[in-house]
Amino acid sequence: MKRDDAILLLQEHVHKESLIAHCRATAAIMRATAGALGEDADLWEKIGILHDIDFEEVGEDMDRHGDVGAGMLISAGLGEEVAGPVRRHNFQKYDDTDTPVDVALTAADNISGLVIACAMVKGGSVSDVTAKTVKKKFKDKSFAAGCNRDRIRRIEAYMELPEYYTLSVAAIQGIKEDLGLT
Repeated sequence: MKRDDAILLLQEHVHKESLIAHCRATAAIMRATAGALGEDADLWEKIGILHDIDFEEVGEDMDRHGDVGAGMLISAGLGEEVAGPVRRHNFQKYDDTDTPVDVALTAADNISGLVIACAMVKGGSVSDVTAKTVKKKFKDKSFAAGCNRDRIRRIEAYMELPEYYTLSVAAIQGIKEDLGLT
């Protein structure tokens, strides 16, 4: 499946623009992380795009989130290499996953929100967000409180946090127009 096909599949199941933007931001970070780790950037980007495909269907039912998404992806003809990480990114159910793709997905899922929140404080300008901005806001647990810092810290098994902040900011800046940011 190509990137554009993954976006179309996401849009068949997700209608809230904010959730689609979150998935695209997560995907951009996944692509950059894969590149930094020598992994398959196209595959990781697709996983990022599709990671919350079931979110509108399951609502707040975190007992089903991820599992339903994996089932949707299998039904769409995608294999376990995509469906597995989507299933396991629900760390409330699958807390013991430590493969590079699983760690990267839960980290990207969380830091994407942190970086975008930093941009919102700057009037929607992600161009004004730096790794230093993210580092400062990362320490403020009341800022973007829904972003799980422990999930982000797990990326340290593969790279240092300052490098990850830089990578994440650059990834989102690279798709800022797609996210409605400047």
